[in-house]
Amino acid sequence: MSHEGHRAMPQTKTSGTPHEGQVTTMKRSGWLTFSAVVLIVAGIMRVIDAIWAFGYNGPIPDGLRGALLGHSLTTYGWIWLIIGAILIAAGVLVLGPSDRLGGEISRWIGIVAASLGAISGIFVMPYYPVWALLYIAIAIMVIYGLSAHYGEQTT
Repeated sequence: MSHEGHRAMPQTKTSGTPHEGQVTTMKRSGWLTFSAVVLIVAGIMRVIDAIWAFGYNGPIPDGLRGALLGHSLTTYGWIWLIIGAILIAAGVLVLGPSDRLGGEISRWIGIVAASLGAISGIFVMPYYPVWALLYIAIAIMVIYGLSAHYGEQTT
């Protein structure tokens, strides 16, 4: 077998700051991709919740009568729609090129969004305890995925 035409590209890792003229890219981990996909799926679920809230014409659920943000499902629909859009945008930005400033900003937006998701899971714990704990655990995994192993550079 001949290996003509097949040349292995050398891969080197640098530590510290790169030398002038050296191009560096961020190494994408599976955790980063997992976090982005979970953010996008959670955003889509929030948009579906918003569509449901806008279209609901039945009686007001008992849990909303003394709720913090009022008793109108339309109010919750708008909140869920905005949160869904933020989650989807953060997930798409995290999937984008990570070697730019936008990659760093999107990572922090994702961390804040996942943190808010974990905190919001506490509010539904009396109604759906297992789902709330699962939701909090997934949000913590997203935070880990966005914060761990992110700064590794390759040249």
